[in-house]
Amino acid sequence: MTGIRTAIIGFGTSGRVFHGPLLAANPEFSVDLVVTSDPERKDAASSQHQEARIVDTADGLFDRSDELDLVVIGSPPNTHADIAMRAIDAGLAVVVDKPFTATSAEGRAVIDQATAKNVPLTVFQNRRWDADFLTLRELLEQGALGEVHRFESRFEWWKPTPSKAWKATTTADEGGGILFDLGTHLLDQALQLFGAVEEISAELDVRNPHNVADDDAFVALRHSSGVRTHLWMSSVSAQSGPRFRVLGSQSGYTKWGLDLQEEALLRGASPADPDYGVEPPTAWGKLGVGESTAGVPARRGSYDDFYALLADALLRGASLPVDPRDSLEVIELIEHIHSVAASGSSLLSPARTS
Repeated sequence: MTGIRTAIIGFGTSGRVFHGPLLAANPEFSVDLVVTSDPERKDAASSQHQEARIVDTADGLFDRSDELDLVVIGSPPNTHADIAMRAIDAGLAVVVDKPFTATSAEGRAVIDQATAKNVPLTVFQNRRWDADFLTLRELLEQGALGEVHRFESRFEWWKPTPSKAWKATTTADEGGGILFDLGTHLLDQALQLFGAVEEISAELDVRNPHNVADDDAFVALRHSSGVRTHLWMSSVSAQSGPRFRVLGSQSGYTKWGLDLQEEALLRGASPADPDYGVEPPTAWGKLGVGESTAGVPARRGSYDDFYALLADALLRGASLPVDPRDSLEVIELIEHIHSVAASGSSLLSPARTS
């Protein structure tokens, strides 16, 4: 393989805003095929990827699988497992957008199939490359907060009218709801930073009468490391709390506002732009105690690193950017959270391992 011939399945926000621009910015990939049946999305795909063939269905993709190396799955969650299995059987490397699959049983089956067929499989956990998360991770590695005992993390916004019909009508059993949508990011970040979870409590609510799954959630975790994690995710939050508040034995770190990369990509920016992913000082998080705090220069946000690492894996034998077993652990944790919210039980036994 000298270049990575790529197909994108789905050209909504996932394919159009994230995967398409990131692939286009990396010369080791080419976008050769896009799957979408929506007329407006077909036009957008043709405009953004002028050399790509546009087909209506995944069948049209698999009819041409010998012309491809990689499939990026950005369709609704309840289609992920089936399409991933078909791609693996065709011998194509696979990127699955989050949530990885709608159930942990599906996720295990997909991983087992990829292992058996020796096909590369990874998951687009892009929020590992948020500027604020990279900055926080660096602070923790430096020991700047001392021993951390509390981690608070939020994705909250005000979207009282669902913008996508499938999100409003997809049940939790099918991978719908805010916990599968935003929670997959927050849980992945918490597990990456603080490891295994031993105890859960949760509140899952449906605030918007048009939705069939949770749109407002709070999750509390106790990690084996002793850290307490509190996670908020909501699409009906008229006011938002800080993106991060992290408390340790020596200091604390508070960050307001979301990473700027999605907003930039929506405006048509490219990761190749010199100011892409760069946060202004006014957006930096604050480190310190009480009123004695100082801004911490933010690391550059770098969603493009996902595809740089994937190219290294596919072309040069390096490790994949995200181990799909990490994403499977997130799906398993979401299933535990739904069970806890329904039953009131909170103890995970045996303790999970990261």
